[in-house]
Amino acid sequence: MQQKIMLITGASRGIGAAAALLAAEQGYKVAVNYVRNSDAADQVVAKIKEAGGEAFAVLGDVASEADVMRIFETVDRTYGPLTALVNNAGILEQHTRVADMDAARLNRVFATNVIGSFICAREAVRRMSTKQGGKGGAIVNLSSAASRLGSPNEYVDYAASKGAIDTFTIGLAKEVADEGIRVNAVRPGIIYTEIHASGGEPDRVDRMKANVPMKRGGEAIEVARAVMWLLSDEASYTTGSFIDVSGGR
Repeated sequence: MQQKIMLITGASRGIGAAAALLAAEQGYKVAVNYVRNSDAADQVVAKIKEAGGEAFAVLGDVASEADVMRIFETVDRTYGPLTALVNNAGILEQHTRVADMDAARLNRVFATNVIGSFICAREAVRRMSTKQGGKGGAIVNLSSAASRLGSPNEYVDYAASKGAIDTFTIGLAKEVADEGIRVNAVRPGIIYTEIHASGGEPDRVDRMKANVPMKRGGEAIEVARAVMWLLSDEASYTTGSFIDVSGGR
């Protein structure tokens, strides 16, 4: 039986951490990528090991191509070629209007959210593709409901980066569909994670939840369940698709 090996980028907290724990429960060996918070990543790994799973933490910034190469090489050495990639790492910056954004901010957001996802997917395809000697696999990209809503007056740049992820998901899915690789995306809505503090509003979910048809914010585990379904054999005929985990918004 083929080993199930997963890399989750940005997995030290929030949705990434929830997906890592759930993946381990489902028999994956999990590489927990982080860029700054080694303690948080180590805690995720410790929880997995305490439950009898296998995991390790791997440092690297997906905005750096050299770091991405090293991350994948580390996974290769530790577990072997991965069978699942979750492109979860993402950043946003302080709420502001487009009229006040500078190029440096845009470069930071797109380097992590878009280019990082591209380069990670590239390395995954090179390992998974049946046309390159691989045994197939699955990729799930983390998009956002913001790709449909635009996030005006808050972070249109973040929303636009997730719009790029939507298009990337569709294109890559078609490109590798006959190489044993499925590519899908999950679009979370407003979820209780620490990312909102990066935008300057830690309590944003509570402010926004009245605008959600279900009248509540989502939990990271609710997003993680959608991620894991798309990676599973239950989704064997699903590629280039999106699951909105957004409470109806």
